[in-house]
Amino acid sequence: MEPAMALNISLCAAVVGLTGYAIYTAFGPPASELNDPFEDHED
Repeated sequence: MEPAMALNISLCAAVVGLTGYAIYTAFGPPASELNDPFEDHED
């Protein structure tokens, strides 16, 4: 395998992994610990 192809595959895997982690953090079980700043400062 050429070095450029290996680099492309590893970068794509990193992007997919970070995107998956971000979605898990935003919508998964850790999301219950997040707070909404708009709800904290109601008028």
